[in-house]
Amino acid sequence: MRETPRAEPPQPRPHRAFEHTAGASCSGTPHRSDGRPPHTPRGARQPDPLGRPGTTPPVPGRPALFSALVALAVVTWQVLVHGPLARLDERVSRSLVDAVPRPLSELASDLGNMAVALPVLGCAMAYAVWRGRRAAALYAGLAMAVVPLLVVPLKEWTARPGPLEPWAHGYYPSGHTATAAVAYFGAAFLVSRRLVPVAAVLTAVTGTGLILRGFHWPLDVFASLCLSLLVLGVSSRCTNRSSSRTPTGCTGPS
Repeated sequence: MRETPRAEPPQPRPHRAFEHTAGASCSGTPHRSDGRPPHTPRGARQPDPLGRPGTTPPVPGRPALFSALVALAVVTWQVLVHGPLARLDERVSRSLVDAVPRPLSELASDLGNMAVALPVLGCAMAYAVWRGRRAAALYAGLAMAVVPLLVVPLKEWTARPGPLEPWAHGYYPSGHTATAAVAYFGAAFLVSRRLVPVAAVLTAVTGTGLILRGFHWPLDVFASLCLSLLVLGVSSRCTNRSSSRTPTGCTGPS
């Protein structure tokens, strides 16, 4: 009987990728996936649900920022000339003031106090620094510092009287609403995106309380929300640009 020839052992192929070696360094044995294109856009890592290093806040698109800027400009113009929109705003406000017990509306509006909102943002900034996201914490703090620099001149310029204090001026836009929005959304971006709905609820409760208590007209609150969106959008873009310029080093096995 004719003998079956023995199979030759497999020869290594010169262009075959090396097997993945756990713990390989950047300049050592190449990985199988080194030559493959990244699966995520621009090679970015998917953010961790708990906001670990590498997570960047969601950035509002240009249409959203442009819409907020246009809305803020239109509302400010109507307040300055006391146009139809401002007159409608006053009628709506008079029907809403004291629609709920004052202690409840005051409690809601107090969420926009600096004594309440700033410690929340401060704790989130400390957490971000501990997680190695110093740039994100820095821009969140700068966003909060910009709020009075934008709100106070607008108050002086518009000199709008209050719903319950027509002799006083400087109610437009609402500083409490802007403080709440920038502080709570900024804290959510620093800790976890899962907290964004919580930030939205806290901001909405603050603005609603200010309107129901008669501390602000509805347009005061709306303008502050538009202003806060612009501030948060710029802060998020600066954070993302800073993160993209930071090189991601190779790490060994954990």
